[in-house]
Amino acid sequence: MHPLFSLDDFLARAKSRLTLDLEGDPFAPSHAPRHGDYAFNNAAPDADVLATARPASVLIGIVARGGAGHVILTQRAAALRDHSGQVAFPGGKIDASDASPMAAALREAREEIGLAGASISPIGWLDPYLTGTGFRILPLVAEVDSGYNLNLDPSEVEEAFETPLAFLMDPANHERHAREWKGVMRSYIVMPWKQRQIWGATAGMIRNLYERIYL
Repeated sequence: MHPLFSLDDFLARAKSRLTLDLEGDPFAPSHAPRHGDYAFNNAAPDADVLATARPASVLIGIVARGGAGHVILTQRAAALRDHSGQVAFPGGKIDASDASPMAAALREAREEIGLAGASISPIGWLDPYLTGTGFRILPLVAEVDSGYNLNLDPSEVEEAFETPLAFLMDPANHERHAREWKGVMRSYIVMPWKQRQIWGATAGMIRNLYERIYL
């Protein structure tokens, strides 16, 4: 493994560059996140999406395996209405009953995959990410105890798996693809891992993690 992508180096950088303090209101309708699906196309965010985007948070869980880091990802259930079968982070929309974005990320991880909060040690937030489907997502980077246990909710998640951090952080694996969507050619990132395609907002947040840690 290239030493640049070692777990110790990653965690040292993450703890020095990320913070759990949120400046201002990351969900303010007037605040346009610097990162989002639109950013890969050098375009401004859609005004309607920006004004009505729903607050959400996800967990980017880093697990130590044999001295190397791995990231917990899920494959969404095929029966879901939105983004069925896609690779995603545990997480979802922030409910009115959630005390904070962190509370929402931890609740969603517990509900979706049965990951206990006691196994999670938060490190810091990435930048808000605006999706074209109307979510403003705050990604929480955290260490997860390697002895964690899961209990998947089959209505939400088909499978949970780990992907090597070194693979995800290597920009050589951040492929640029394009396709037509609503009559316009759109660029996006794809990270092919074994038989899976990590793309869309998930790949966009991973790319932001790489930029925050290594650039």
